Amino acid sequence: MVRASSSIGLLAFLAASRSTFAKELPVDEVRAAELYDSGYMHEELMARKMDQFARQKEAGAYNSTQYPKLGYVPCVDGIAEAIAGDANNTFRCSNADLYSFVSHAELGDELGEGSSSWGWTSEDGREFVAIGQYQGTSFAEITSEGQLVYLGRLPAYSEPSQWREIRSYKNFMIIGSEAVGHGVQIFDMTKLLDLNSTSPHEFTQDDLTGHFNALLPVGRAHNVVVNEELNYGAAVGAQPRNDSICAAGLNFFDLTDPSNPVSLGCASGDGYVHDAQCLVYRGPDTRYYGTDICFGYNEDTLTIYDVTDKNTTVIIARVSYEGASYTHQGWLLHDDSFLVLDDEYDEEEANGPAADGYPVTYVWDIRNLSSPIQTGYYKSSTKGIDHNQYVIDDYIYQSNYGAGLHVLDARSIPTDPTGAGICQAAFFDIYPENDQEEGGGSVEFVGSWSSYAFFPSGYIFINTIERGGWVVKLTSKDCPGATKPNRFRR
Repeated sequence: MVRASSSIGLLAFLAASRSTFAKELPVDEVRAAELYDSGYMHEELMARKMDQFARQKEAGAYNSTQYPKLGYVPCVDGIAEAIAGDANNTFRCSNADLYSFVSHAELGDELGEGSSSWGWTSEDGREFVAIGQYQGTSFAEITSEGQLVYLGRLPAYSEPSQWREIRSYKNFMIIGSEAVGHGVQIFDMTKLLDLNSTSPHEFTQDDLTGHFNALLPVGRAHNVVVNEELNYGAAVGAQPRNDSICAAGLNFFDLTDPSNPVSLGCASGDGYVHDAQCLVYRGPDTRYYGTDICFGYNEDTLTIYDVTDKNTTVIIARVSYEGASYTHQGWLLHDDSFLVLDDEYDEEEANGPAADGYPVTYVWDIRNLSSPIQTGYYKSSTKGIDHNQYVIDDYIYQSNYGAGLHVLDARSIPTDPTGAGICQAAFFDIYPENDQEEGGGSVEFVGSWSSYAFFPSGYIFINTIERGGWVVKLTSKDCPGATKPNRFRR
């Protein structure tokens, strides 16, 4: 059943927001062609990351053997002190306890450089993670006590790369990479069920269930997306940006038979896609109810596609927003009426609402898919850069680089789309090295790359660039001081 607007008052607010908030900005096509369609901004962002990564490596931060294994540490009065008197093993926190930390070296990759991660729960309730690293993918189990146990690893398909993105499809992990010649690996997670942690297993490419290599001649893509309900995946952000590989847009492949991931077609109409969420839409826009929709985060726009026919996809909407610097990633709230979006470059560029270096979460009303409206935003109280975020029951789980994991209570959005009612329910800061800087953090590409919070147990896995893998668990989702207004709202 499609729900109507919750109240006349909300409708009045949204009508007023078109004139007072004015965030449904048209795309500046000249700027888009010069900075984004050309690939300039992507290359600039990658270059800045590589420069910061190189400085971290030179400083010895990537030598993960220096980071000791940690067990359970409660968060007491805003601090989880893992090693008494050791500032680099004392972590700021709220409503989140540390259960386990294991370094990249102990997770099988002495070169570390963690990236994406994703989780899988077996039929009997065991919980596993696939951990992106420089030389491949590490596999570990999270025990019922919250301890991270290394089981084995799958090497990179081609050359090493710091960019490795992972999603799940049923019992399989779908693994993409920026590495030339990598394509997309399809790995059956049930292979982990009988492994022994005392003798971690080294898999080979022969252990793959399938491999999607239609990204040739270069065979690299920035990200992977999965629509499990409709049995397909998509590689996005392929390089170079030409029509032979979908103009770096959505490059669909069939997963009905994971051993034979055949190409389905492309959504190339808006060029490069950095990340996306594809789903069967069940929101209030009756024109598209039950339709296969992809929400693309496309460098300078939110782009919404009807991808029912993978060879003749249709762009429903393509809009920008104040402060657009590098539209990175986003996720829908539970009823497909609103979504949240992050921009990975607005803090670095000191642009728009993020000009002061505090990460911004942009709120969008998408009840009319052809006319999405950016109705407001939330600003973090710790300086940093926002990265991947996912929504569970309208709580937003964010990996904010050096600021670590932040959990936002966004349940107020349907009744107050300005974002003023969003509050921080919990956080765990995995990068204490920048805690003393102004604003409690730094605008740098350091620390947390990704997190996975979908486990039934409530354990949350965090993958970090320098150190390794973390397991934390929330003790509460009640925002401390939630009655206080968001101090950054105008």
